[in-house]
Amino acid sequence: MNFKILKKSKISRARLGFLETEHGVVETPCLVPVATQAVVKTLDSKEVEETKSQILISNTFWLHLRPGEKVVEKAGKLHKFMNWKKPLMTDSGGYQVFSLGFGRDFGLGSKLALGNEIFSRLDPSADGAHSSRKNLLPRAMEIKAGAQPQNLIINSDGVVFRSPINGDELFLGPKESIKIQEKLGADIIFAFDECTPPMADFDYVKKSLEKTHNWAKICLKAKKTKQALYGIVQGSRFKDLRVESAKFIGGLNFDGFGIGGEFGNSKKEMSQMLQWVADELPEKKPRHLLGVGYLEDMEAIIKSGVDTFDCTVPTHYARRGIAFTSEGKLNLKQTKFLKKIEPLDKNCVCNVCLNYKKDYICHLLKAGEITGMKLLTFHNLWYFNTFVEEIRNKIKKGEI
Repeated sequence: MNFKILKKSKISRARLGFLETEHGVVETPCLVPVATQAVVKTLDSKEVEETKSQILISNTFWLHLRPGEKVVEKAGKLHKFMNWKKPLMTDSGGYQVFSLGFGRDFGLGSKLALGNEIFSRLDPSADGAHSSRKNLLPRAMEIKAGAQPQNLIINSDGVVFRSPINGDELFLGPKESIKIQEKLGADIIFAFDECTPPMADFDYVKKSLEKTHNWAKICLKAKKTKQALYGIVQGSRFKDLRVESAKFIGGLNFDGFGIGGEFGNSKKEMSQMLQWVADELPEKKPRHLLGVGYLEDMEAIIKSGVDTFDCTVPTHYARRGIAFTSEGKLNLKQTKFLKKIEPLDKNCVCNVCLNYKKDYICHLLKAGEITGMKLLTFHNLWYFNTFVEEIRNKIKKGEI
C-alpha cells in the first residue's frame, strides 16, 4: 500500500490524498461503507460501486463464524468471493469484545456510542443530537478495573467468546485475528484490540490499554502477508491515555492507524479528542476512524486530520425507512409520502432520485418489500459519498 498526501489545509488539520492498493486507488478523505458479512445489505457489489463507494470494510468476527475464512480463501479470497474489484478492509474483531460483552450486558445492543450517541435502541428517525453521558451512563453503570462481561472472558492472551449463532466457545486473540484476516485477503487489515465500553473508568481503560498495546506488537510479528496492517489507538475519553496510546502505537511499524472507542458528548469534544491523537501519530501515514460517520460529524472529523472513516449510518437508517436529503432526514414510512409524487431529493442525481418517486418508495416500505430498503440504501450511500466528495473539493479550494 502507498499513501500520499497531495494537499494539507492551512486552516485545519484536513488533508487531501490517496491510498494506492493492489485493487485500486482511494481518494481521501473517504467514507468506508460497511459490508459486515461480505455484503452491503440489500445491494450487490456492482450497485455499491455505482454509489461512488471506493472501499468497503468487512467484519472478521462474523466472517470467521460463517462461512469461515477457509471457505472464503478457497473461493479466491474476499474480493473474488463477493465480486468486489475495489479495495477492501477487514476489522480485527476487537469491536465484538464490546458489543458481545459489556455492550450486551448494559443493553447497548451492537452499537457503541457514536460521539456518545447510542442509537441501537433509539428511533432512527429521531434527531441526531449528541446525548449527555450523565443521562445515558449513570455512575451506577461504571465499569471498574478487573470487571468482566457476563458472556465472554477477556484475558492477557485474547478473548473467549460464545458464538452468537450456536453457543460454541471460541477464542480470538491477536495471532488468531491476523491469521483469519490473512485468509480473508483484504488490502488493509487491523490489529486486534479491546474496544472499551464508554462507561469504563480510568483504571479499567488503563489496564485494557496495556493489553491492546501488547496485542499490537504480537500482530506485527504474526503478519506474514503483504497486506497493510493498521494499529489501533484506544484510550476512551481520557486525554493522557489517548496521548499515551497514540505515541505507543504511532511508534510501531504499522502501515497506518485506526482510532477506536468513544469520542465524547459533542462534536467539539470529538474534534478535541481526535486532535490529541492526530498530533501524536506520524503525519505521513493514513488515519482511519472506526465507527463514526454522521453527516453532521464529517467535516469535524476530516478537519481533525482523519483520512478514512467507516460507519453503518447510511445503510442502517435506510433499512428503517430513513432517507438523508438536502431537506434533512425523511421517514419514508410516514403515510404523508404516499401523496408526494416527487423525487426523494430534487437536488440529487442518483439513479433512485432520477427514476423513482417518494410515493412509490413509501408504498414499498409499508408493504414490507425489500426493494424499498434497497432504493434508500443506494440513495443514502450516494448522498454520503457525494457529501464527502464536496468536502474534498473544499480542501482543494482551501475553504476548510
